[in-house]
Amino acid sequence: MALTHPSVARAAATGRALPPAAAPTGAAPVENLIVGYKSGATEARSNTAADADAKAKGAKAGEKVGFERRLGTGAALVDLGGKLSAADAADVMAQFRADPDVAYVEPDARAYAMAVTPDDTEYAKQWDLFEATAGMNVPAAWDKSTGTGVTVAVIDTGYVAHSDVAGNIVPGYDFISSSTAARDGNGRDNNPADQGDWSAAGECGTGSKASDSSWHGTHVAGTIAASTNNAKGVAGIAYGAKIQPVRVLGKCGGATSDIVDAITWASGGTVSGVPANPTPAKVINMSLGGSGACTTTYQNAINAAVARGTTVVVAAGNSNADASGFSPASCSNIITVASTNRTGDRSFYSNYGATVDVSAPGGETRRATDTPGTVTTPENGILSTLNSGTTTPGSEIYKPYQGTSMAAPHIAGLAALLLGAKPTLTPAQVESAIKNTARPLAGTCTGGCGTGLADAAAAVASVTGTPNPGGGTFTNTTDLSIPDNGPAVSSAISVTGLTGNAPATLKVAVDIKHTYRGDLVIDLVGPNGTVKRLKSSSGDSTANLNTTYTVDASAIPANGTWQLRVQDVAAADTGYVDSWSLTF
Repeated sequence: MALTHPSVARAAATGRALPPAAAPTGAAPVENLIVGYKSGATEARSNTAADADAKAKGAKAGEKVGFERRLGTGAALVDLGGKLSAADAADVMAQFRADPDVAYVEPDARAYAMAVTPDDTEYAKQWDLFEATAGMNVPAAWDKSTGTGVTVAVIDTGYVAHSDVAGNIVPGYDFISSSTAARDGNGRDNNPADQGDWSAAGECGTGSKASDSSWHGTHVAGTIAASTNNAKGVAGIAYGAKIQPVRVLGKCGGATSDIVDAITWASGGTVSGVPANPTPAKVINMSLGGSGACTTTYQNAINAAVARGTTVVVAAGNSNADASGFSPASCSNIITVASTNRTGDRSFYSNYGATVDVSAPGGETRRATDTPGTVTTPENGILSTLNSGTTTPGSEIYKPYQGTSMAAPHIAGLAALLLGAKPTLTPAQVESAIKNTARPLAGTCTGGCGTGLADAAAAVASVTGTPNPGGGTFTNTTDLSIPDNGPAVSSAISVTGLTGNAPATLKVAVDIKHTYRGDLVIDLVGPNGTVKRLKSSSGDSTANLNTTYTVDASAIPANGTWQLRVQDVAAADTGYVDSWSLTF
């Protein structure tokens, strides 16, 4: 079966944000501690009691310690009486940790400016990286990872030389068996240079239209790993990673047989007649596809690649149809990516459905009602590296495209960031981290867009560090009236200072006063929009509304705004939320 890459159109954009800068390292002296007492402890309410407690614990550790002030979160700032070494501060912290009334204790660590706006001249147009509404929150991930040490194979049209990507290219391969389709005068060889994929009208089948060369693989490569902070062009999502161009698409698309061999070789497998890959890829991006459900040929190649430890990312397709009818988008063991636009809606062309795992920015350079091929909103496309040649290569340029072809490399770049942060991650763990930390779309997605819009910073944070070793309790004591037989109301708690996801045993303590308890429906809503039902309505008027629920929140980021949502679903009752808390 012959396959063609998803169609693309052109465009550009505006905005701004931040990548990395070095922060001081080493075991710095500690001057203060932050101590969070449990809500029932006297020290949580009394500064005098907190001071006495600090002095007593400091004395046990041989240090002069005292209460300094109360933080806005309710925690106590404890003065260590000077700059203590990390070891001496640890002795004082051990005294606090041994106290059952202490929820957590942390050094009052210093923060440093981690980033400045990249000096890439077109970066301000890359809304897909940083805009709050529909960007992928990439800059906030760069202080933890830039993808260093990770190779991403771009199985596509090959690569046409571009100075903004050249520094991150490693040797690839040309898998196009047909010399006619390859346009290089031979079959397979070790030169993945893109010779152009233009075609004349009718050349690719009855009724096929003439098309210019797309330089598609170079556009995809730039999104993943264009050089960054080099005072030119665009910024790559995983600019510390390497790109391995693997050519499978030429004139009139590419053959399944060539593509599955490319998957095998790129992931470190053996292909007859082809030298071994010296730098196997940990991530494969395939912004390509055709109609029909996943074939055994595709699935076998993908399964083997994943077994070798390679994460496979695939574009959902651009037919505004269910992705289950397209291949390889409908294969299992991959991350299938739908496209979203600058307002946070599913792009009008993007495929959708249960097969889709997650969404990423793919842009819209025109509206669904516009004439196909027109470019009415270029600022809303995905800007990346390209070439000016209409057939054979010309000069290097930058142009915006639209398509799930543009969305997929955002996820391939994110996979590289995750593996750069934690090289031991398996493909399944990479997929889980991306899907579990996605946030709800700002707009809508008819048909299904997976778990939402990928969030690079949240995904990387979820795999770095030890998740919340000190835990902590966060409380809201503001009364909230519950309307009688009315709409749901929400009480919020803002959680900061933790790492990774919430625990599988998150404790949610609620204290609600209500005249008929069975009428209430209570939900916990996580920072990423995940809803956990705590209590359904029932005829039980004795239901305990002063209780603690245990919730598996391991797929929800710990930091962010949590909400307790309460609704009275019957008439003639009154009540209010007295208080509630989260214990991590």
